[in-house]
Amino acid sequence: MNPGLGSGASNRTNTGGPASSFGIWHEHLGDVKTVAERFDLKVTRLHSHVGSGTDPEVWKRCTRMTLDLAAKLPDVRLINLGGGFKVGRMPGEPSVDMADVGAHVRDELLAFRDRDGRALHLEIEPGTYLVANAGVVVATCIDVVDTGRDGYLFAKLDAGMPEVTRPSLYGAQHPIDVLASGRAEADVVFVGPCCESGDILTPAPGDPEALAPRRVPRPQIGDLVLVGGAGAYCAAMSTVNYNSYPQAPEIMREPDGTLRLLRRRQRLEQVWENEV
Repeated sequence: MNPGLGSGASNRTNTGGPASSFGIWHEHLGDVKTVAERFDLKVTRLHSHVGSGTDPEVWKRCTRMTLDLAAKLPDVRLINLGGGFKVGRMPGEPSVDMADVGAHVRDELLAFRDRDGRALHLEIEPGTYLVANAGVVVATCIDVVDTGRDGYLFAKLDAGMPEVTRPSLYGAQHPIDVLASGRAEADVVFVGPCCESGDILTPAPGDPEALAPRRVPRPQIGDLVLVGGAGAYCAAMSTVNYNSYPQAPEIMREPDGTLRLLRRRQRLEQVWENEV
């Protein structure tokens, strides 16, 4: 159900409220009950998908709104507060305080038990929170161009939105490091290789339409460039084969430092082998 409220770092990560298509709108709960009765169904699990914000007060309100729906579904024994938990990938970027949010949610569940007599089982979806900062994209600088004194200095990489889609979708921020030392710093906009003006790795925070240069050692062709925070919503939501670029390989770094190949680099023949 869409309880009527959502939470997210931007509108594009807010999956609740009237501007979101996720779930059944809460005012249609009567229709759900009618269908369940017609087919002799019991609704035993209730899921609300609200987004991935950090404000504990919003989580508290969303929990209360979800429980108000559960109160009208007497067979519900389990609720899932889905949508994920915000992880800060950049220095100073906030992450959700799980202890704070958890305390609010716990209080609401206990209050519901006291009111309704039902002790509900709670499910959450913490995947992003656990792995977001566990991955990095290793790219190579393949070109450096500028657009004049009043323009920008661009570093073009051999990886971009096919591997890390979040910046171009959400204006999301990922840490970027140039593996170079002893060079003067410059303000650089990092872009990917696709023939697509939205293939930007350094948009303005929350605004995929604007550019936000990073202060880094001035890149040169051949430099390795690391794009951090790539452990969630990167390979899993990649725009695979955009502009016919092969899918990148994936490598696991083991605790002892050894590297293990998880997925081979895609061959060009694999990109077009299904074409008829």
